[in-house]
Amino acid sequence: MKNPNRETVSKLDHLPNISKKMAHYLEIADIKSPQSLIGKDAFDLYDKLCKKTGKKFDPCVIDVFMSAIDFMEGGEPSAWWEFTSERKKTSTN
Repeated sequence: MKNPNRETVSKLDHLPNISKKMAHYLEIADIKSPQSLIGKDAFDLYDKLCKKTGKKFDPCVIDVFMSAIDFMEGGEPSAWWEFTSERKKTSTN
């Protein structure tokens, strides 16, 4: 698992769990840098992604977004699936 310096990381796809495709999804949701994830809500980003593309994505995308936000807010790098139970408690997605 990638473990970049959250203070200096400049590319979304350098974050844990964020592939080039996931970075593109974040960019569609108006996230342009890792630092811009701080304070964001993964559910809101997911909704924005779905609205802008006109597609319904797998809810696991929320888990990936949650993992990236958590990391940028000071959490340890964690596998995206470790956020699945949290998502399921919070939403019906």
